[in-house]
Amino acid sequence: MGVIIGPRVIEAGASLFSVLISAVPVAAGFPSPAQDYFDGRIDLNAHLIKDITSTFVVRVTGDSMEGAGISDGDELIVNRALEPRDGSVVIAVLDGELTVKRLRITGSGVVLQAENPKYPDIHVPALSELTVWGVATRCLHHV
Repeated sequence: MGVIIGPRVIEAGASLFSVLISAVPVAAGFPSPAQDYFDGRIDLNAHLIKDITSTFVVRVTGDSMEGAGISDGDELIVNRALEPRDGSVVIAVLDGELTVKRLRITGSGVVLQAENPKYPDIHVPALSELTVWGVATRCLHHV
């Protein structure tokens, strides 16, 4: 259903990864001549995280967000300092339950939209308690 299991805190100054980066792009269509050349290292902290003091990693369970490219077992990088906007993928707390959904702000109210037709949209009733816990900025997807 897109429920989140335990956010992990990314400590300030902690290094997630430092990996080699290729100086040439990899063709996804026709192969290009092989290049055994790397252009140094890329710091994935700097590449993936804009504000380390308000960034968390959460693991997704369920398939309600598959249409957005978010699968069961994926990890989302979530920034709690970002302002949620219409269309943002958010971690929401609705009546005490955590979920990941696309935020839709309409003239008739707030909708938490699943990205899988098997799941209905959640039209948030006026008397419900809704908190947007954070905005997902990246999905770490296993291939």
